[in-house]
Amino acid sequence: MTAEAIPDSWRAALEPALTTPEARRLGGWLRAEEDSGRTIYPPRGQRLNALVHTPLDQVHVVILGQDPYHGPGQAHGLAFSVPDGVKVPPSLVNIYKELESDIGIARPQNGNLESWAKQGVLLLNNTLTVQAAQAGSHAGRGWDAITDACVQAVVDRGDPAVFILWGSHARKKASRVKGLGVGDHHLVLTSPHPSPLSAHSGFFGSRPFSQTNAFLEKHGLKPIDWSV
Repeated sequence: MTAEAIPDSWRAALEPALTTPEARRLGGWLRAEEDSGRTIYPPRGQRLNALVHTPLDQVHVVILGQDPYHGPGQAHGLAFSVPDGVKVPPSLVNIYKELESDIGIARPQNGNLESWAKQGVLLLNNTLTVQAAQAGSHAGRGWDAITDACVQAVVDRGDPAVFILWGSHARKKASRVKGLGVGDHHLVLTSPHPSPLSAHSGFFGSRPFSQTNAFLEKHGLKPIDWSV
């Protein structure tokens, strides 16, 4: 994990978080884990895809996830997204169900959300790596401060943005960010997580997609084309 790996648009905002002893320990620990033969997802070169596909000055929406998918071939650096040709995971299936119910887009068969990211939807996990087959295994290793800085950079930028917080973990992360949810400069949407374990407790019917586009249009911004 080095400052050189950060896309130019994000570098100044993230540099303070990247130069801490904690960040250096994270980089050393990840190298040691890989050197020991452990499989880590996403693979090198894809871990910062959320920042690569969505430059800071183009962020209009932030969707916060927890950590990457931990199955082979699934994680590619965008929260809730999987590469072309990979089976759509259950949480994303439920996101697609709500998408259809909310704004009438038929459920996509493809789970690659790059088209959202390229329109300014920052698909950011709190933790950007995970060990194969071990969900949450890299939590608490140092990613939090870096991804907190990503969210804070969007808040501080001065432009209106929508923050979509699915589940208690995302809400907890947002609570650490200064200025989020204060006044009407940003729109903060919260609901239960789209996981099959909680989607029926209030995720379904929460209408995040139509609310997001209404807010963007109100502020003179182009609505997101949520089709995939």
